Amino acid sequence: MGRESSMKPDYQILAYVTMDKERVLSSSCLSLLANSEEDLKEMTVDIAKGLKADVVRLTNGDQMVIRV
Repeated sequence: MGRESSMKPDYQILAYVTMDKERVLSSSCLSLLANSEEDLKEMTVDIAKGLKADVVRLTNGDQMVIRV
């Protein structure tokens, strides 16, 4: 069975980590600016572990921490 189009998504974006300062937006989730690719990965993994959440890597290189 598929998800009905009228159903609300069952996930929550907890953090958004990027290296592009133009993509840091104010929102209800934590938005972080990383200095390097290594910083981006470390911050994302640390936040996900602390919040017991999952990491999603976007095609633009940014990462999101989500809870399903």
